[in-house]
Amino acid sequence: MKKTVAMTAMVLAMTAAAGAQAQQITGAGATFPAPVYTKWGEAAKAAIGLELNYQAIGSGGGQNQILQRTVDFGASDAPMAADKLDSGKLLQFPTVMGAVVVIVNIPGVESNQLKISGAVLAEIYAGKITKWNDPKIVEMNKGVTLPSLAIAPVYRADGSGTTFVFASYLSAVSHDWKDKVGAATSVKWPAGAGAKGNDGVSATVRNTKGGIGYVEYAFASQNKLTTVELRNKAGHFVKPEMATFSAAAASGDWAKAQNFAVDLIDRDCATCWPIVSATFIELPKDPKDAARSLNVIKFFDWAYKSGSAMATSLEYIPLPEAVQTAVRAAWHAQIMGPDGKPVY
Repeated sequence: MKKTVAMTAMVLAMTAAAGAQAQQITGAGATFPAPVYTKWGEAAKAAIGLELNYQAIGSGGGQNQILQRTVDFGASDAPMAADKLDSGKLLQFPTVMGAVVVIVNIPGVESNQLKISGAVLAEIYAGKITKWNDPKIVEMNKGVTLPSLAIAPVYRADGSGTTFVFASYLSAVSHDWKDKVGAATSVKWPAGAGAKGNDGVSATVRNTKGGIGYVEYAFASQNKLTTVELRNKAGHFVKPEMATFSAAAASGDWAKAQNFAVDLIDRDCATCWPIVSATFIELPKDPKDAARSLNVIKFFDWAYKSGSAMATSLEYIPLPEAVQTAVRAAWHAQIMGPDGKPVY
């Protein structure tokens, strides 16, 4: 009995010691990948002894914090501009891919029953189409009863990578939008009301008859929001689902993408969802603490190797193997310690 108690005490002590030895890495930024980073962080603590402290403060905040070196890494859905990466001495690399979807609140209309083209969506957010029974919408939705109800566009009021992705799509499908509004983490919206975060946008749409908004697919799926079909570049209406997201992800030209900032918006393929994007990490090329940067690399290297199933379960799309290999090569070639030698 004494031996059993002693062994149990020893095991508990060893477990506590292992937990105490977990090394912490800090990151901040995009809200979109926060669920998968959290899940990876929980698993990595047990698997490789690394504890992740990640603050989902938005892409703009993540970029600012890593430029100021107040965290070990920044995270952004919007790729950082090449000149900003250079001046900030940062390496950028992707972690997973995901999709932005459109949500609505129209009485009598169920999920994926409504069809919308990119051009019409741009006109809605430009304030040019203001009723759900507008002839342009009715034409695409024969057999669907659309009310004479005011359209209430909702957008992200905070600086957001999701906004960058959505506005990039509107810019791709509408020359007028591209010329007058453009794409950024924060834009001057011609019409609608702002709300903070995915939570704010979805809550506003849910509480507003006639509401329309945009959120990440993982958020829409988990919260059972009413989504719509979109017409892609090939002219087909497609559902927001993993098959159409994966088709878009596979169509990207990663080899020619500077700083891994591949363009997956409005790809020309029959089964592609038109609003897909990678999410990115920014890591110092000249880290003040090489050991902490090495731990960041170890964390994401482990996530590449062991985190794909977790990412898929949360509705994210894992990176292709070839892209993972290219990222590892970039870590080795560009992240240098104080001694001038590769950290990785």
